[in-house]
Amino acid sequence: MTTSPPHCAVPTTIAYVANADSREISVLQLDRERGRLHVVQTVAAGGVVMPLAISPDKSRLYASLRSEPFTLASFVIDRVSGQLTPLATAPLPESMANIALDRSGRWLFGASYGGHKLSVSPIAGNGMPATATQLLATGNNAHAAVPDGSNRYLFVPTLGNDQVMQWRFDAATGQLSPNTPAAVATRPGAGARHLVLHPNGRHAYLLNELDAGVDLLDLDADAGTLAFRQSWSSLPPGFSGKPWAADLHLSPDGRYLVTSERTSSTLAIWAVQADSGALTLIGHQTTEQQPRSFQIDPSGQWLVAVGQLSNTAALYRIDTATGQLALQSRTAVGKNPNWVEIIDLP
Repeated sequence: MTTSPPHCAVPTTIAYVANADSREISVLQLDRERGRLHVVQTVAAGGVVMPLAISPDKSRLYASLRSEPFTLASFVIDRVSGQLTPLATAPLPESMANIALDRSGRWLFGASYGGHKLSVSPIAGNGMPATATQLLATGNNAHAAVPDGSNRYLFVPTLGNDQVMQWRFDAATGQLSPNTPAAVATRPGAGARHLVLHPNGRHAYLLNELDAGVDLLDLDADAGTLAFRQSWSSLPPGFSGKPWAADLHLSPDGRYLVTSERTSSTLAIWAVQADSGALTLIGHQTTEQQPRSFQIDPSGQWLVAVGQLSNTAALYRIDTATGQLALQSRTAVGKNPNWVEIIDLP
């Protein structure tokens, strides 16, 4: 583990970037006044590190290592600096393309793209991870695990067979069971990838990898079920080549949605209609080369996007009145950055 001193006073906002090929996590501090990210720590992950997840109380960071042996690594987050201290590791049953904690922080879900599996791993009160206690078969190429706000349901998009699986979740026991229906069909051939739930509890948005379409789904919060309503293309004007969409996030207030597309290296910015959930395209922002991941900070004023081929994190200021992005700075990180998480320290 290597560290370097901060270049400015420690801010409240910290970004974590997983760098797969250099097998490390970059810890970045946001300097709001200068519009810059400062690398304050580089932490060895012990393997090909990809998806990250942060505990609800912001005290722990978890990383999925996708090189063998497949491992869940945990780190303690310093409450003042945001720097990481390795805590423990536990085995994962498969290579996990996505991990997520339940709302209590006691259980961690893993979605395996290559293994077509969904796992549940217990997390002790001190943040220590343990071996998975449940391993379930999914449709082909599970790509995300998304708990709902009530912590009673879990949604799992499966890219290979165009559906979102719907699970009931018992937070007392950590057990998943199929909901009724067990899945909702998505557009054939679109390639269901990542899903976000709107904070109003009525809508969800699904990004499809293979055609770069964004789907609006209605959410029945009581039943824990989704229903397809409408779709839009996220591709920029004049696009040529094979679509390869990657990530999507809502602003914390739910007014804007941003999606990334790797072939064109662009971010699409959308306005969200408050009542219907329908999307209106604001525009496209050229960004880092092959943007597999980005994240919006808790204030909704900053966005960090990383390029897998540029090995750089770009910082944008978000105009909260229009949703448009303005590039502020670019910061070198590790090799093949592929995942971003951002928190405000307590």
